[in-house]
Amino acid sequence: MALNKLKPLLMDKLDVLDLIGAQKREERVIIGRQPPRDGFGPRYLLQGCGNRAFLRMNANAYLGLNTHPQVIETEEKAARLYGTGPGAVRFISGTFEPHVKLEERLASFHQREAGMVFSAAYAAVMGVLPQLITGETLVVSDSLNHNSIINAVRLARPAAGAVYEHLNTKQLGAILEENLGKVKRVIVVTDGVFSMRGDYAPLAEICAICSRYQELFEEGVISVVDDSHGVGAFGNNGRGTEEKTAARADVLISTLGKALGINGGYVVSDKTVIDYLRETAPFYIYSNPITPSEAAAALKALEILDSREGSVLLGRIRELAAALRCGLQERGCETLPGEHPIVPLLIRDTAKTRELVKRLFQRNVLATGLSYPVVPRGEEEIRFQISAEHTDRDIDYLLDNF
Repeated sequence: MALNKLKPLLMDKLDVLDLIGAQKREERVIIGRQPPRDGFGPRYLLQGCGNRAFLRMNANAYLGLNTHPQVIETEEKAARLYGTGPGAVRFISGTFEPHVKLEERLASFHQREAGMVFSAAYAAVMGVLPQLITGETLVVSDSLNHNSIINAVRLARPAAGAVYEHLNTKQLGAILEENLGKVKRVIVVTDGVFSMRGDYAPLAEICAICSRYQELFEEGVISVVDDSHGVGAFGNNGRGTEEKTAARADVLISTLGKALGINGGYVVSDKTVIDYLRETAPFYIYSNPITPSEAAAALKALEILDSREGSVLLGRIRELAAALRCGLQERGCETLPGEHPIVPLLIRDTAKTRELVKRLFQRNVLATGLSYPVVPRGEEEIRFQISAEHTDRDIDYLLDNF
């Protein structure tokens, strides 16, 4: 057997993951959803857990649009019209009218000239960044950037890379100063909202620094933001970190799979940039797009977000997040201030984090613990995520079970 020599080596690596608590393969399987009742939001049934119904506090569906009747109806109609899948990559015969309309609407929503949709937000980051990075490019990154950004930079093999301390724009400026005359192009890349903590990049300061050094590098300084946790969940109108900070990046990447509740990722920028990416990004060219029905559903979700109903939903998740933060603080727990629906409970100990997640599960609460080595030692936490489907009674239930 060809795998006989390899399998023991793989088992050793799996054993190490088990030992440090970083394994992910034991996935909980959702087998049902109970609708809201008695003042509580929906509950979820898990395989192997009998009739126990769980409060889900670890989902990215911030606005609850994944179960919105209009979004579901739109996807069903489009599936009957176009079928269940695209059947080809975009440049062959996989481009359907909903794809084009969605890209136009995303560009308009973010006040850009053009946009393009990828199969996932991870694919968008991996597809976009390497095409903007050359062998004469410096990439400067926030220390808490998402894994997709880290791997995209590794794939691109830039001339140089530098990391600044989380949110430390003074250090960012110093890095650019140190590299004058050493590279032709600089890419400054950051998350908009940071998924572990719910805090956000000081985008106005970052863009100002990029502008200050723009003429000092032969091919300029380009700002790239992945705002997957920001769009649809942050800002008065759901336009994410750009709206919150009154700033605009050169290239904005985000997702359809979190607040918008569908699937896929996207990028918006100037038309020239998007035209170039359509011709060069392998994660776009050689991979099937999201289904036409998903694109149609995303259009409907975007329409709801950009309406009075969307404003109400955004206000609701801010209220619930504030109530959870306040409740945690009243109980002597440590959290971080903010308005984002990611509410971290800082435990600062790996064993205690795992134990508390286990106890919450025993009390029918699904929560995600982030322990070393996923986060640095001393930064261990439980990440709670608010949805507009949650209710005041859900927050009280969670807090009462501490």
